[in-house]
Amino acid sequence: MAAAYLSAMLENNGQRPVKISVVESPDSPTLGYGEATLPTIQHMMAVIGIDEIDFMKRVDGTFRQATRYVNWLRGSGDFFYYPFDDARAQPIDRAALHWLMSDRSVAFAETVSPQPIICDLGLAPCPVEGQAVDLSLKYAYHIDELRFADMLCEIATSRGVQHHLDPVTGVEMADNGDIAAVLTQNGGRLEADLFVDCTGSQALLIEKQLGVDWVDCSQWLLCDRLTTMNVDYEHHYSGRVRPFTTATALSAGWALEIPLQSRKSLGYVHSSRYIDEEAACKELRAFEGRHAQSLDAQTTEFNVGHRAVTWARNCVSLGQSGGFIEPLESPSPLLNDLGVVALAEHFPFDDDMAPFAFRFNRIMANRFYEILDFANMHYCLTKRADTEFWREVGKPGRINDRLKAKLDFWMHKVPSKSDFVDQRFPGQPEMPLQSGGLPGDHRSPVDTAAVFGLESHEAILYGMQFLADECDAWYGTMRPPTGVPSYIIGDLNQAPRILPPHEVWLKQAAGMPDYPVSKGAHR
Repeated sequence: MAAAYLSAMLENNGQRPVKISVVESPDSPTLGYGEATLPTIQHMMAVIGIDEIDFMKRVDGTFRQATRYVNWLRGSGDFFYYPFDDARAQPIDRAALHWLMSDRSVAFAETVSPQPIICDLGLAPCPVEGQAVDLSLKYAYHIDELRFADMLCEIATSRGVQHHLDPVTGVEMADNGDIAAVLTQNGGRLEADLFVDCTGSQALLIEKQLGVDWVDCSQWLLCDRLTTMNVDYEHHYSGRVRPFTTATALSAGWALEIPLQSRKSLGYVHSSRYIDEEAACKELRAFEGRHAQSLDAQTTEFNVGHRAVTWARNCVSLGQSGGFIEPLESPSPLLNDLGVVALAEHFPFDDDMAPFAFRFNRIMANRFYEILDFANMHYCLTKRADTEFWREVGKPGRINDRLKAKLDFWMHKVPSKSDFVDQRFPGQPEMPLQSGGLPGDHRSPVDTAAVFGLESHEAILYGMQFLADECDAWYGTMRPPTGVPSYIIGDLNQAPRILPPHEVWLKQAAGMPDYPVSKGAHR
């Protein structure tokens, strides 16, 4: 992503003032798992020059219109949607207040977006190419991460990026403390002015060479393992390809379902403190069904946290080497995306990198904690107490102080746009960023809604029944039925006529094979 985006962004009238090389181990895995992206990926695609249909074909891609959260509130089959498209009355938006003052007989998301019902109907967010319609919906994609990497590699190298399949075996340092060159297994020595560390949790440059500390944030998000499994449609196919991501709460975490064109990718994000690897694999197979009993599963570890600084001297850390948050609402591809775009905006064309690093580190720290709070909010609003894991994550001590100040404030005033200009609330303590002994801006991080704004918070807050008891006290228990705006009803009336089923769109536009429906499968 970094090489392809930078090579496109930094080009100036056909001139390439920056030479970019990618050094990659040839021992990369050959089977990728599904990744859920956010609509921000469309900016990257536009800059790089990626055609959507070609993209969908190359990456085994499907549409993602929302996340469907199942069993997060009470574990009794409850669910709610977090849709990407949001339609509000203008110029004054009173959607939340009207919903809170009603009997809440219709889910909040269904009063501000047609997408929950469109998702339930299994429809694509757009018609097959060539058909003009009035209905325009915001969406992202589910992708095979390795196929996407291959596509980006092909595009980048065609534009002059050098690709070295040769493992890094050493690093040469300059007298001033900068990185001078990386050394490779086959005798290569690659000098550079700026190095981008994309080595994941190994952090070969930012940590192993420059010694930048890791700031642990696992006290707010307890999950530290991911068990993954692929269900090929040749093995089992329900006949439907859901146009949304599903996150279902299980005993010690939650299961992620990502539908692709050839298979469904499953992941069980869980805490090793409350379930071991064997039991997690067993629970994931039971969740998927009898057809999953023979499928291979793989468990990997992860740490929630970030570098004290993500840009140190002449090294920028992207991806897991710079920070990681469990995959609630796709924080990993989002942080990658945001980091790459911020690097392009702050790219140094001379040796004075300190001012750019100063701003880059501040921006990435703000965005990390904004995402961390948003993920933490999913857990602290739960009413579940059926397992030790859910009892623990719901304890007041598991709510970080920044988020607690927001929720306390919103008990007095429902969230509004102004709350997301600068999220600094009464009672919010100072939380200076850990410096690791490095220079920079170490003030408390400030949310600016660069990632998740009002609409995103409302979807989770009201999906998890935030303020339910308070509304009874404020507005009484005999409230009028929930209304749905006429423009949303109008969109829903026309949607089945103009939007094809998701799998039909994939077959017609992206060439998805026509798999036989498995016996006994639930469509």
